[in-house]
Amino acid sequence: MVTDTQNTEKKRPAMEVKNVCFSYGKNEILKGASLKIEKGKVTTIMGANGCGKSTLFSLMTKNLDPAKGKVLLGGKNIARLRLNEFARKVAIVHQYNTAADDITVERLVSFGRTPHLGMMGIRGEEDERYVNWAMEVTNVSQFRERELSRLSGGQRQRVWIAMALAQGTEILFLDEPTTYLDIRYQIEILELVRKLNREFDMTIVMVLHDINQSIYFSDKIIGLAGGKVIVEGEPEEVITEESIHELYGIDLKVARVDGRKFVLTV
Repeated sequence: MVTDTQNTEKKRPAMEVKNVCFSYGKNEILKGASLKIEKGKVTTIMGANGCGKSTLFSLMTKNLDPAKGKVLLGGKNIARLRLNEFARKVAIVHQYNTAADDITVERLVSFGRTPHLGMMGIRGEEDERYVNWAMEVTNVSQFRERELSRLSGGQRQRVWIAMALAQGTEILFLDEPTTYLDIRYQIEILELVRKLNREFDMTIVMVLHDINQSIYFSDKIIGLAGGKVIVEGEPEEVITEESIHELYGIDLKVARVDGRKFVLTV
């Protein structure tokens, strides 16, 4: 028998942003932004440069604190969660990542288990299982003993994603995961994102610059402009010539290719 509590939990968003405001000095970036991240969906945040995507991402991942409003994770204000507690629930792959040149793939991925380790920092069988699974699902197991500096850009990005997966969270945040990658590796990374969602029911939140990649690989689009969310919904519903103009300030045609919407950028 399903209880009322279980029904409430099932309906509750994975994360919710409520009337969030944020400024850098006198420069107001977000002006009462609100949105919901649905469980088991791929949600992409999009908008023009300077619209507040990175700031919103930082607020949702506990790297910044809102001046007003709140961010809820499973109904709880993340401002009240310790970083270690938050890291057991949310994994993050930042746009820019650095590590020692001589660190091996397995060593780096194992750092994903840090939020789960005790005072002695000793990894157990469960930690090993998560590390091995993360390397397997991202197809980097064959590089486990190889130094990170000897990998291609696409391979390195898969390793960073593997480290995040090793945390064993239900929510994964990715900030511009295809930056600096050629088109082949961009598609590989986005296909991996889709696999993580479809096969493992992960809730995924991305920031992407490419409009058509956002449309193709997302279940839901969040569009920012003027410090507010002006577009929120399924790509099929919210991507129109009017919404593209609102988001980017440019007139572009929206066509259909193989039954899907496609923005003609040239």
